[in-house]
Amino acid sequence: MTTELRDLADEDFCYLTTTGRVTGRPHTIEIWFALDGRTLYMLSGGGRRADWVKNLLRAPAVLVRIKGHTFAGQARIVEQPAEDTLARRLVVGKYQPRYHGDLTDWGRTALPVAVEFAPASD
Repeated sequence: MTTELRDLADEDFCYLTTTGRVTGRPHTIEIWFALDGRTLYMLSGGGRRADWVKNLLRAPAVLVRIKGHTFAGQARIVEQPAEDTLARRLVVGKYQPRYHGDLTDWGRTALPVAVEFAPASD
């Protein structure tokens, strides 16, 4: 993980840009995230019904902006049980202390999505 990416791990939000599955135009959302190495995890409360999830399933190449830094990556639904557990633990663990409500149900039922960033070229 580059120092730049690691330094952004505590930011409150990232901005995920997907390509619209119908329009072909870029669509950007603000979303909670957590990092693990060169993988960024998010949870979709709307599951596979969320437009941003439908978009990345059609076109997995995405852009992620964190505090003015933009990274290109490949998005995917998390399928493996161990990674599913990791994604939920990381995202809920990051936000539960900052959030006034209880994230337990959301953390259990939301769909984990990963974005893989290319290795840093030094």
